[in-house]
Amino acid sequence: MNVTIYDVAREANVSMATVSRVVNGNPNVKPATRKKVLEVIEKLGYRPNAVARGLASKKTTTVGVIIPDISSTFFAELARGIEDIATMYKYNIILSNSDQNLDKELHLLNTMLGKQVDGIVFMGGNVTSELVEEFEKSPVPIVLAGSIEKSEKIPSVNIDYEQAAYDAIHSFIEKGHKEIAIAIGPLAEPINRDKKLAGYKRALTEAGIEYKDDFVVEGDYTYDSGIEIFEKLLEQSTKPTAIFSGSDEMALGVVHGAEDRGFKIPEDFEVISSDNTRLSLMVRPQLTTVVQPLYDIGAVAMRLLTKLMNKEEISDHIIVLPHRIEQRNSTK
Repeated sequence: MNVTIYDVAREANVSMATVSRVVNGNPNVKPATRKKVLEVIEKLGYRPNAVARGLASKKTTTVGVIIPDISSTFFAELARGIEDIATMYKYNIILSNSDQNLDKELHLLNTMLGKQVDGIVFMGGNVTSELVEEFEKSPVPIVLAGSIEKSEKIPSVNIDYEQAAYDAIHSFIEKGHKEIAIAIGPLAEPINRDKKLAGYKRALTEAGIEYKDDFVVEGDYTYDSGIEIFEKLLEQSTKPTAIFSGSDEMALGVVHGAEDRGFKIPEDFEVISSDNTRLSLMVRPQLTTVVQPLYDIGAVAMRLLTKLMNKEEISDHIIVLPHRIEQRNSTK
Protein backbone atom coordinates (compact mmCIF):
# COMPACT_ATOMS: atom_id res chain seq x y z
CA MET A 1 0.00 0.00 0.00
CA ASN A 2 1.10 3.59 -0.66
CA VAL A 3 2.19 5.42 2.47
CA THR A 4 0.27 8.69 2.87
CA ILE A 5 0.90 11.88 4.77
CA TYR A 6 -1.79 10.73 7.19
CA ASP A 7 0.25 7.58 8.00
CA VAL A 8 3.33 9.68 8.73
CA ALA A 9 1.39 12.12 10.92
CA ARG A 10 -0.18 9.28 12.94
CA GLU A 11 3.13 7.44 13.42
CA ALA A 12 4.95 10.62 14.45
CA ASN A 13 2.03 11.80 16.58
CA VAL A 14 1.90 15.20 14.88
CA SER A 15 -0.58 16.95 12.62
CA MET A 16 -0.60 16.51 8.85
CA ALA A 17 0.14 20.24 8.59
CA THR A 18 3.38 19.68 10.54
CA VAL A 19 4.40 16.85 8.21
CA SER A 20 3.66 19.11 5.24
CA ARG A 21 5.84 21.87 6.69
CA VAL A 22 8.73 19.44 7.19
CA VAL A 23 8.40 18.04 3.67
CA ASN A 24 8.35 21.54 2.16
CA GLY A 25 11.29 22.82 4.19
CA ASN A 26 9.29 25.29 6.23
CA PRO A 27 11.55 26.63 9.01
CA ASN A 28 8.64 27.01 11.47
CA VAL A 29 9.09 23.50 12.93
CA LYS A 30 10.96 22.68 16.14
CA PRO A 31 14.23 20.81 15.45
CA ALA A 32 13.20 17.86 17.62
CA THR A 33 9.85 17.57 15.83
CA ARG A 34 11.51 17.86 12.41
CA LYS A 35 13.97 15.10 13.34
CA LYS A 36 11.15 12.85 14.52
CA VAL A 37 9.07 13.39 11.37
CA LEU A 38 12.06 12.78 9.08
CA GLU A 39 12.82 9.54 10.94
CA VAL A 40 9.24 8.34 10.43
CA ILE A 41 9.36 9.35 6.75
CA GLU A 42 12.52 7.26 6.37
CA LYS A 43 11.06 4.34 8.33
CA LEU A 44 7.79 4.20 6.36
CA GLY A 45 9.36 5.04 2.99
CA TYR A 46 7.00 7.97 2.44
CA ARG A 47 7.33 9.79 -0.88
CA PRO A 48 5.45 13.11 -1.18
CA ASN A 49 2.99 13.25 -4.07
CA ALA A 50 4.24 16.02 -6.36
CA VAL A 51 0.83 16.48 -7.97
CA ALA A 52 -0.91 16.79 -4.62
CA ARG A 53 1.71 19.23 -3.41
CA GLY A 54 1.30 21.16 -6.63
CA LEU A 55 -2.44 21.48 -6.13
CA ALA A 56 -1.82 23.05 -2.74
CA SER A 57 1.08 25.31 -3.71
CA LYS A 58 0.07 25.80 -7.36
CA LYS A 59 3.61 24.61 -8.22
CA THR A 60 4.87 21.14 -9.06
CA THR A 61 8.57 22.05 -9.42
CA THR A 62 8.39 20.13 -12.70
CA VAL A 63 9.43 21.43 -16.11
CA GLY A 64 8.49 19.91 -19.44
CA VAL A 65 11.16 19.63 -22.16
CA ILE A 66 10.06 18.88 -25.73
CA ILE A 67 12.95 17.70 -27.87
CA PRO A 68 12.84 16.72 -31.58
CA ASP A 69 15.25 13.78 -31.42
CA ILE A 70 16.92 12.56 -28.24
CA SER A 71 19.41 10.52 -30.30
CA SER A 72 20.77 13.71 -31.93
CA THR A 73 24.07 14.85 -30.42
CA PHE A 74 22.97 18.45 -31.04
CA PHE A 75 19.81 18.20 -28.93
CA ALA A 76 21.38 15.86 -26.38
CA GLU A 77 23.99 18.51 -25.51
CA LEU A 78 21.29 21.17 -25.29
CA ALA A 79 19.23 18.94 -23.00
CA ARG A 80 22.21 18.39 -20.70
CA GLY A 81 22.49 22.13 -20.13
CA ILE A 82 18.77 22.32 -19.38
CA GLU A 83 18.91 19.45 -16.90
CA ASP A 84 21.94 20.73 -15.00
CA ILE A 85 20.36 24.12 -14.36
CA ALA A 86 16.99 22.52 -13.57
CA THR A 87 18.71 20.37 -10.93
CA MET A 88 20.51 23.42 -9.53
CA TYR A 89 17.16 25.15 -9.04
CA LYS A 90 15.50 21.95 -7.77
CA TYR A 91 13.20 21.35 -10.73
CA ASN A 92 12.39 17.92 -12.09
CA ILE A 93 12.33 17.29 -15.84
CA ILE A 94 9.75 15.53 -17.99
CA LEU A 95 11.48 14.88 -21.32
CA SER A 96 9.49 13.98 -24.44
CA ASN A 97 10.58 13.24 -28.00
CA SER A 98 8.48 14.99 -30.70
CA ASP A 99 10.11 13.64 -33.90
CA GLN A 100 9.64 17.19 -35.28
CA ASN A 101 6.02 16.27 -35.99
CA LEU A 102 3.58 19.15 -35.52
CA ASP A 103 0.67 16.99 -34.34
CA LYS A 104 2.91 15.26 -31.83
CA GLU A 105 4.37 18.59 -30.67
CA LEU A 106 0.88 19.97 -30.04
CA HIS A 107 -0.15 16.76 -28.27
CA LEU A 108 2.93 16.79 -26.03
CA LEU A 109 2.38 20.45 -25.21
CA ASN A 110 -1.18 19.78 -24.04
CA THR A 111 -0.12 16.63 -22.19
CA MET A 112 2.53 18.52 -20.25
CA LEU A 113 0.13 21.31 -19.39
CA GLY A 114 -2.28 18.62 -18.19
CA LYS A 115 0.45 17.35 -15.87
CA GLN A 116 0.60 20.80 -14.29
CA VAL A 117 4.22 21.56 -15.24
CA ASP A 118 5.45 24.95 -14.09
CA GLY A 119 7.09 25.77 -17.43
CA ILE A 120 8.23 24.29 -20.74
CA VAL A 121 11.45 24.40 -22.76
CA PHE A 122 10.67 23.73 -26.41
CA MET A 123 13.16 22.60 -29.05
CA GLY A 124 12.00 22.06 -32.61
CA GLY A 125 13.05 22.68 -36.16
CA ASN A 126 10.05 24.67 -37.33
CA VAL A 127 8.15 26.82 -34.85
CA THR A 128 4.90 27.17 -36.80
CA SER A 129 2.14 29.72 -36.38
CA GLU A 130 0.00 26.94 -34.83
CA LEU A 131 2.64 26.38 -32.17
CA VAL A 132 3.05 30.09 -31.49
CA GLU A 133 -0.71 30.40 -31.01
CA GLU A 134 -0.64 27.58 -28.45
CA PHE A 135 2.43 29.03 -26.72
CA GLU A 136 0.68 32.38 -26.33
CA LYS A 137 -2.35 30.70 -24.74
CA SER A 138 -0.22 28.67 -22.34
CA PRO A 139 -0.89 29.31 -18.64
CA VAL A 140 2.81 28.69 -17.90
CA PRO A 141 5.98 30.25 -19.39
CA ILE A 142 7.56 28.68 -22.48
CA VAL A 143 11.12 29.24 -23.68
CA LEU A 144 12.59 28.18 -27.02
CA ALA A 145 16.12 26.71 -27.03
CA GLY A 146 18.02 26.45 -30.29
CA SER A 147 14.77 27.15 -32.16
CA ILE A 148 13.74 30.30 -33.98
CA GLU A 149 10.31 31.95 -33.98
CA LYS A 150 9.93 34.69 -36.56
CA SER A 151 7.77 37.17 -34.64
CA GLU A 152 10.07 37.02 -31.58
CA LYS A 153 7.04 36.96 -29.29
CA ILE A 154 8.21 33.84 -27.48
CA PRO A 155 11.30 33.98 -25.22
CA SER A 156 14.23 32.21 -26.87
CA VAL A 157 17.96 31.47 -26.69
CA ASN A 158 19.98 31.03 -29.90
CA ILE A 159 23.03 32.23 -31.76
CA ASP A 160 22.89 34.61 -34.74
CA TYR A 161 22.48 31.98 -37.47
CA GLU A 162 22.72 34.47 -40.33
CA GLN A 163 25.99 35.91 -39.04
CA ALA A 164 27.35 32.42 -38.33
CA ALA A 165 26.79 31.37 -41.96
CA TYR A 166 28.28 34.67 -43.17
CA ASP A 167 31.40 34.13 -41.05
CA ALA A 168 31.88 30.60 -42.39
CA ILE A 169 31.55 31.67 -46.02
CA HIS A 170 33.72 34.75 -45.46
CA SER A 171 36.48 32.55 -44.05
CA PHE A 172 36.41 30.50 -47.28
CA ILE A 173 36.54 33.67 -49.36
CA GLU A 174 39.55 34.94 -47.41
CA LYS A 175 41.36 31.75 -48.43
CA GLY A 176 40.69 32.47 -52.09
CA HIS A 177 37.66 30.22 -52.69
CA LYS A 178 35.05 31.40 -55.20
CA GLU A 179 33.16 28.15 -55.82
CA ILE A 180 31.48 27.73 -52.44
CA ALA A 181 28.53 25.43 -51.77
CA ILE A 182 26.19 25.33 -48.80
CA ALA A 183 24.49 22.20 -47.46
CA ILE A 184 21.36 23.75 -46.04
CA GLY A 185 18.41 22.53 -43.98
CA PRO A 186 15.05 21.38 -45.33
CA LEU A 187 12.26 23.59 -46.65
CA ALA A 188 10.25 22.42 -43.63
CA GLU A 189 12.45 24.71 -41.51
CA PRO A 190 12.08 28.00 -43.41
CA ILE A 191 13.21 30.43 -40.71
CA ASN A 192 16.51 28.78 -39.78
CA ARG A 193 17.14 27.87 -43.41
CA ASP A 194 16.47 31.42 -44.64
CA LYS A 195 18.76 32.99 -42.05
CA LYS A 196 21.69 30.76 -43.04
CA LEU A 197 20.99 31.31 -46.72
CA ALA A 198 20.89 35.08 -46.15
CA GLY A 199 24.32 34.96 -44.50
CA TYR A 200 25.65 32.87 -47.40
CA LYS A 201 24.32 35.30 -50.01
CA ARG A 202 25.56 38.36 -48.12
CA ALA A 203 29.12 37.04 -47.96
CA LEU A 204 29.11 36.22 -51.68
CA THR A 205 27.63 39.60 -52.65
CA GLU A 206 30.17 41.56 -50.61
CA ALA A 207 32.98 39.65 -52.32
CA GLY A 208 31.49 40.10 -55.79
CA ILE A 209 31.01 36.34 -56.24
CA GLU A 210 28.11 35.13 -58.36
CA TYR A 211 25.36 33.27 -56.48
CA LYS A 212 24.57 29.87 -58.02
CA ASP A 213 21.40 27.94 -57.24
CA ASP A 214 23.23 24.68 -57.96
CA PHE A 215 25.55 25.31 -55.04
CA VAL A 216 22.66 25.42 -52.54
CA VAL A 217 21.78 21.81 -51.72
CA GLU A 218 19.05 20.74 -49.31
CA GLY A 219 19.60 18.14 -46.61
CA ASP A 220 17.97 17.16 -43.33
CA TYR A 221 21.03 17.52 -41.07
CA THR A 222 21.67 13.75 -41.05
CA TYR A 223 24.77 11.76 -42.02
CA ASP A 224 23.03 10.07 -44.96
CA SER A 225 21.86 13.39 -46.40
CA GLY A 226 25.47 14.63 -46.27
CA ILE A 227 26.54 11.75 -48.51
CA GLU A 228 23.69 12.52 -50.92
CA ILE A 229 24.59 16.22 -50.94
CA PHE A 230 28.17 15.47 -51.97
CA GLU A 231 26.92 13.26 -54.81
CA LYS A 232 24.66 16.09 -56.04
CA LEU A 233 27.52 18.57 -55.95
CA LEU A 234 29.70 16.22 -58.03
CA GLU A 235 27.02 16.24 -60.72
CA GLN A 236 27.41 20.00 -61.28
CA SER A 237 29.33 21.16 -64.35
CA THR A 238 31.38 23.42 -62.08
CA LYS A 239 32.29 21.74 -58.82
CA PRO A 240 32.75 23.60 -55.56
CA THR A 241 36.10 23.79 -53.83
CA ALA A 242 34.58 24.58 -50.43
CA ILE A 243 31.43 23.35 -48.67
CA PHE A 244 29.65 24.77 -45.63
CA SER A 245 27.37 22.28 -43.87
CA GLY A 246 24.45 23.22 -41.61
CA SER A 247 25.29 20.46 -39.12
CA ASP A 248 28.22 18.32 -37.98
CA GLU A 249 26.40 15.12 -38.83
CA MET A 250 25.70 16.28 -42.38
CA ALA A 251 29.33 17.44 -42.74
CA LEU A 252 30.43 13.98 -41.67
CA GLY A 253 28.44 12.56 -44.58
CA VAL A 254 30.03 15.08 -46.96
CA VAL A 255 33.54 14.13 -45.81
CA HIS A 256 32.91 10.39 -46.06
CA GLY A 257 31.13 10.81 -49.38
CA ALA A 258 34.19 12.60 -50.73
CA GLU A 259 36.60 10.01 -49.37
CA ASP A 260 34.50 7.15 -50.80
CA ARG A 261 35.01 8.77 -54.22
CA GLY A 262 38.75 8.98 -53.72
CA PHE A 263 38.96 12.67 -52.81
CA LYS A 264 40.94 14.08 -49.91
CA ILE A 265 39.79 16.59 -47.33
CA PRO A 266 40.97 19.39 -47.23
CA GLU A 267 43.23 19.02 -50.28
CA ASP A 268 40.39 18.58 -52.79
CA PHE A 269 37.50 20.10 -50.83
CA GLU A 270 37.57 22.26 -47.72
CA VAL A 271 34.65 21.71 -45.33
CA ILE A 272 33.26 23.80 -42.49
CA SER A 273 30.48 22.34 -40.36
CA SER A 274 28.13 23.89 -37.84
CA ASP A 275 27.37 23.11 -34.17
CA ASN A 276 30.65 21.71 -32.73
CA THR A 277 29.11 18.58 -31.25
CA ARG A 278 31.38 15.71 -30.16
CA LEU A 279 31.13 14.33 -33.69
CA SER A 280 33.28 17.16 -35.04
CA LEU A 281 36.23 15.81 -33.04
CA MET A 282 35.57 12.11 -33.68
CA VAL A 283 35.97 12.21 -37.47
CA ARG A 284 39.31 12.32 -39.29
CA PRO A 285 40.16 14.91 -40.35
CA GLN A 286 38.60 16.74 -37.42
CA LEU A 287 36.05 19.29 -38.59
CA THR A 288 36.54 23.02 -38.71
CA THR A 289 33.21 24.19 -37.34
CA VAL A 290 31.04 27.11 -36.34
CA VAL A 291 30.90 26.64 -32.58
CA GLN A 292 27.42 26.87 -31.13
CA PRO A 293 27.62 26.87 -27.32
CA LEU A 294 25.04 24.07 -27.15
CA TYR A 295 25.31 23.37 -23.43
CA ASP A 296 25.10 27.11 -22.70
CA ILE A 297 22.03 27.53 -24.94
CA GLY A 298 20.25 24.87 -22.89
CA ALA A 299 21.50 26.21 -19.58
CA VAL A 300 20.60 29.83 -20.35
CA ALA A 301 17.16 28.79 -21.64
CA MET A 302 16.45 26.96 -18.40
CA ARG A 303 17.69 29.87 -16.29
CA LEU A 304 15.48 32.23 -18.30
CA LEU A 305 12.55 29.89 -17.66
CA THR A 306 13.20 29.88 -13.91
CA LYS A 307 13.08 33.68 -13.92
CA LEU A 308 9.80 33.69 -15.84
CA MET A 309 8.28 31.03 -13.59
CA ASN A 310 9.24 33.02 -10.50
CA LYS A 311 8.16 36.31 -12.07
CA GLU A 312 11.67 37.77 -11.77
CA GLU A 313 12.65 40.78 -13.83
CA ILE A 314 14.40 39.98 -17.12
CA SER A 315 16.33 42.42 -19.28
CA ASP A 316 15.54 40.73 -22.61
CA HIS A 317 13.41 37.78 -23.64
CA ILE A 318 15.40 37.18 -26.86
CA ILE A 319 18.92 36.07 -25.96
CA VAL A 320 21.62 35.69 -28.63
CA LEU A 321 24.79 33.93 -27.48
CA PRO A 322 28.17 34.40 -29.21
CA HIS A 323 29.53 31.94 -31.77
CA ARG A 324 33.00 31.47 -33.22
CA ILE A 325 34.80 29.40 -35.84
CA GLU A 326 37.09 26.66 -34.54
CA GLN A 327 39.80 25.92 -37.09
CA ARG A 328 40.66 22.23 -37.37
CA ASN A 329 41.83 19.90 -40.13
CA SER A 330 38.96 19.93 -42.66
CA THR A 331 40.25 23.31 -43.86
CA LYS A 332 43.79 24.31 -44.82
